[in-house]
Amino acid sequence: MRALCWFRRDLRLEDNPAWARATGVGDEVAALYVLDPALFDRVSDRRRDLLLAHLAALDRTLGGRLTLLRGDPRAVVPRFVADHDIAHVTWNADVSAYAQDRDRVVTDALAVPVEPLWGTLVQPPGTVLTAKGGLSRVFTPFHRAWQRVPHEVWPTAGPATLVAIAGDPLPDPAREPAMTPGEDGAHERLDQWLDRVDAYVHDRDLPGRPGTSHLSADLRFGTISPRLVLDRVGDHTDGRAAFCRQLAWRDWYAHTTLARPDITERAMRPEYDAIEWRHDPVGVEAWQTGRTGFPIVDAGMRELLATGFMHNRVRMLVASFLVKDLLVDWRIGERFFRHHLLDGDVAQNAGNWQWVAGTGPDAAPYFRVFNPTTQSERFDPDGTYIRRWLPELEGLDRRSIHQPSRLGPLELAAAGVTLGQDYPEPIVDHGFARERTLAAYKAAKSAS
Repeated sequence: MRALCWFRRDLRLEDNPAWARATGVGDEVAALYVLDPALFDRVSDRRRDLLLAHLAALDRTLGGRLTLLRGDPRAVVPRFVADHDIAHVTWNADVSAYAQDRDRVVTDALAVPVEPLWGTLVQPPGTVLTAKGGLSRVFTPFHRAWQRVPHEVWPTAGPATLVAIAGDPLPDPAREPAMTPGEDGAHERLDQWLDRVDAYVHDRDLPGRPGTSHLSADLRFGTISPRLVLDRVGDHTDGRAAFCRQLAWRDWYAHTTLARPDITERAMRPEYDAIEWRHDPVGVEAWQTGRTGFPIVDAGMRELLATGFMHNRVRMLVASFLVKDLLVDWRIGERFFRHHLLDGDVAQNAGNWQWVAGTGPDAAPYFRVFNPTTQSERFDPDGTYIRRWLPELEGLDRRSIHQPSRLGPLELAAAGVTLGQDYPEPIVDHGFARERTLAAYKAAKSAS
C-alpha cells in the first residue's frame, strides 16, 4: 500500500507523528509539500526565503524525494492522491480558520482514509480541559491542567520505501536564509539554548542580552518538535520551568484559536469591538518604519524590518504603543507583525495582540498602558538594545538615550543629534494618549 505524508508546518522527520504514521501503514510512502500562493505570496521575502531553505533541507533529508507542487491544496492534494495510487493520507493538523477550511475540503474530496494528527503542539486540542469539560478562558488553570496531562503516544516510524514523484522546481530564494535551516539547524539552536536557559527568568525581559531561545521560528515551521523541546529542557530549574510555561502558552493560544477561528478579526471580549479607533495613517507609518520618537519602540520596529524577529518584551511595548498610545486598531498591528515575523503564526500572533490590547481571554486589563520610556529604562538600562538598532543615538548617555526629547539643543548637539533631522520628535504625548485611550475603552465598555 502506498501512503502519503502531506507536510505543512512540520518540516522534520524526527518526532513527527504524521510521518511516522505514513511510514507505519504504507509499504511505500510519498512525501508532498504544496506551495500555496494564498500563504506563500502574502508574507515577507525574508520569511519566504526561510521556508524555501527549510524545504531544501527536508528534501536533502529525504534523499531528494520531497515532491513540491505549487497551487491551491484543495485541488492539488486530491489530484495527487488520485494520480499516484495513494491509499492512505496523513498530515499534522493546524488551528487557523484557513487551515481548518482547507483540510475539510481536502478530506471531503478524498476517497481514501485520512488521518490528521497533532505534531505541532505539546498537547492536542481537547486534551486540556476544565472540570466541566471545557477550555479554560484563563491561562493559569489551563497551565496547571496542561502539566498533568501525559503525552499522547505517537506512532512509531516503519520501514517503508520512499518513492520519488516528480513535481515543480523549488523557487530560488532572494537571499541567504536568516538561520541555518532544517532539523540540524533547529537542534543546534536548541543545544545553544540549553547552555543559557537556566538564566531565562532573569534575562528574558532584557533585549540587550541573548536571554531568549530563538526557537520560535523553528516551532512555527516545525523543524523541531515542541514535545522534544519540552523534554530536552525539563523543568528542574526556575529558568527551565519558566521557559516550558511558554510552551503551555503556545498550546493555549492554539486551542483557543481552534475554538475561536475569528480570533484575528473579532475581539474575544465583544464589548471592545465598539472602541472608536483612530484613523491615523501618518502615525501608523511612523510606527511601521521605526520613526515614532520613542527609542525602544523604534528599535523594536527596526529590528523587525531588518531581521524578521523582535524580542518578546519589545513586542509587548511596540504593540501597546500602537494600540494604547496611538489608539489604532490592534488588527492593523497583528497583520503587520504576521507579514514580517519569521515566526508569524495566526494563533500566537493574534492571541498576544489581543492580550496587549486587553480584548482577549485572560488579557492584560485595558487600563494597563505600558509607558515606553520607563519600560525602556527598566529593561534596557544601558541602552544596549537601542544603540544596536538606532545608531544615530549612540552618542547619548545611558540616561538620555531613553528619551532624547527631554534634552536641550546644546546637549543633543554635543551627542551629534538634531531632533527632527537625525531622529524624530515624539509623535504623541504619552500622558495625553493614556487618558484618551482609557476614555475610549470606558466608553465602549459602558455602551455594551
